[in-house]
Amino acid sequence: MFRCKNALILLAGGRGSRMGSDTPKQFMMLGDKPLIWYSLNAVQNSELIDECILVSGADDISAMRDIVSRGGFDKVSGIVPGGAERYLSVVEGVTALFEKSDGCEAFEGRPEIVLIHDGARPFPDDGIFERCLNGVLETGGCVAAVPSKDTVKIADENGIVTDEPLRSSVWCMQTPQVFKAEVIKKACESVKNAISENDAGLNLKLRGITDDAMMVRLFTDTRIKLVMGDYENIKVTTPEDLIIAERIMEERRGHSS
Repeated sequence: MFRCKNALILLAGGRGSRMGSDTPKQFMMLGDKPLIWYSLNAVQNSELIDECILVSGADDISAMRDIVSRGGFDKVSGIVPGGAERYLSVVEGVTALFEKSDGCEAFEGRPEIVLIHDGARPFPDDGIFERCLNGVLETGGCVAAVPSKDTVKIADENGIVTDEPLRSSVWCMQTPQVFKAEVIKKACESVKNAISENDAGLNLKLRGITDDAMMVRLFTDTRIKLVMGDYENIKVTTPEDLIIAERIMEERRGHSS
């Protein structure tokens, strides 16, 4: 594959409210390691990823530094505080990346590709990274996703079905979500401008953003290409997800032994 210089923004600012715990989910234990360790380790060990910016809750930065130091994760070149919403954390991470006076430490100049990954997805691998890095070259925006196994129905506020999309056209979004650098930079600058100008219409749309591709589509004409993720590339959101993640981890360790 053709290799562009890249940097990955790892989002790890969740509070874990749906986990029913006071412990932020990125610090919950999966096996004998905190959850965030696994995505950091995947990034560190991948020859496809050049550098990482870690976005954390402001109160958790010291703990994150400790995890990064103890894990020897020297691809992490910065740990920055995130925002109140996911898209604001992405803006903070992208801003930190491009405000670095010397560019990325792993290479000369600025990154050409920016990957954004959820720290609560502990099992990214080189297969996903490679498919995304190839896919983004086609359109400027690419998302790892998996075809829905379930029939999906659209309902109104009263729970009445209003539409039934073909299951073959429905995909479940994952991360990484990957963009050419100028694309995600433009989207993030547009977010900051909308906030500073107090644009009520745009601010309302921003509050509805649930992933990075939505933000990019709102502010650019970039077409988003979907590539195959992995059904094991789960996001740990509820206690049940942690149980599933433990089973995946145990199975992978069994295969590697």
